[in-house]
Amino acid sequence: MLRLAAVLVTPEMGKGAPPGVDPAEFLLALAEDTYEIVAGLDLVEPVILAAGVDGLDDLAWPGTRVIALSGSAGPAEAFAALQPYGEEAVVISGDAPDLPPLLIGKLFRELGRAPIAVCPAADGGAVAMAARLPFPEWASAGFDDPDVVVRLRGQAPGSRMVATGPGWHRLRGPGDIARLDPGLEGWENTRALLSA
Repeated sequence: MLRLAAVLVTPEMGKGAPPGVDPAEFLLALAEDTYEIVAGLDLVEPVILAAGVDGLDDLAWPGTRVIALSGSAGPAEAFAALQPYGEEAVVISGDAPDLPPLLIGKLFRELGRAPIAVCPAADGGAVAMAARLPFPEWASAGFDDPDVVVRLRGQAPGSRMVATGPGWHRLRGPGDIARLDPGLEGWENTRALLSA
């Protein structure tokens, strides 16, 4: 079974830059760190989904697909762009540079019992969403929908069609920087930018 792990990068992700840090540089640091997480996973193909952000090809390892998205870049569009390349996919928000790879693996495991699995964000929305491809037509909640799991479960045609894994956090505002754990490995680019 071909599995994909895709990092979704949107211009809004630079808005979490703390004072004194260039939002464009912050966005690229977050995206690169999040990409490094998926590129290091075994048995999955890494992908970058660029929704209105240029220059992401420079972050990718050779052979990594960088797919340009237009429009709202919600889950339906993201998973539709991935459908030709795999059978299951996880789309990770590009503003989660310290996401433990284990949480991505847990989402793939949940797809064994449900067509959609969500890693909820600590302050609402989703850090990552997994789905069997093609993405279910009944699902229309976005990554920033505060009650994404409740909404998806309300749309599902049956119970147990939306699974959840452990939650995590995203860096959506300057105050979210405090959520980064200096003791965790990874997020080198974000760490370097914040300590400059």
